[in-house]
This record gives sequence, structure tokens and C-alpha cells, in this order.
Amino acid sequence: MGLYFEEFSVGQKLDTIKRTITENDIMTFAELSGDDNRIHTDPEFSKTTQFGRQIAHGMLGLSIASGLAWKTGILDGTVIAFREVNEWKFVKPVFIGDSIYVELEVKETKALPRIGGGSVTIALEVKNQNDEVCHRGSWTVLMMSKPS
Repeated sequence: MGLYFEEFSVGQKLDTIKRTITENDIMTFAELSGDDNRIHTDPEFSKTTQFGRQIAHGMLGLSIASGLAWKTGILDGTVIAFREVNEWKFVKPVFIGDSIYVELEVKETKALPRIGGGSVTIALEVKNQNDEVCHRGSWTVLMMSKPS
């Protein structure tokens, strides 16, 4: 079971497990999203870009970050809704073969009795295997209150 609203505290930190990005991840995301920009899908074209090779879609990185956060278990059965993504920055590209993980830190909690819980704002840094920040931003999630 995940954490209830009352179990989150400002300053609380957690790191996720790592996940290695594959070419199949990129191609599957391109097909699913309809974004088949050649910088993601064409190895030869990608060699001619400033990155010199294929990069993962920024939204793929954001999506995987969401999945990695989910795998921590803190939201399992207690999240009401994912409310918003705040000020997300794509700082550095994610490449095929990069192993990314997410550092999470609770920045704000706000009780919302009318929904039976509250909002929790979590700062995230998506980092690669070299601990370089690839993405950063924050999310607001609505969490259930602990049952009486």
C-alpha cells in the first residue's frame, strides 16, 4: 500500500530504481505517440545532428520517470489523481543505453478535506548513469487521507 497524504512530509526524499533506455522503447513510443521525428527514429539522420546519435523523446523520459516513481510504491492504492506537471525542463538528452533513475523530494503538502486527502508537490530530477540531470521539474499529485 502507498503512503497516505498525512505520511508525506516536506523534505522527504526517495530515489527510484534505474531503467535502461532501448531503441525499442524509442520506436514503440514513436509509434504510440505518432511522433516519428527522425532525430529519434533514424540512426543515420541522427548522426548529422548536434547530438550525433538518436535521442529519446523528451516525453518518453517524462513517461518513464512517472513509471519509475510508481514503482517506488508510494502511490499504490493511495493516489487519487495526477494533477499537474510544473515547470518541466529537458536539460540534457537521454540516449539509447542510458540508465535513468529519478530523485524525488516532497516540496509542499496541502490538506484538501473536500477531496478526502490533499495535494503533494514533488520535485523530481531524472538522472542518467553518470548522475547527470537530464530532466527536472515537479509534479502535483492528489493523495487520499489515512482512513479513520
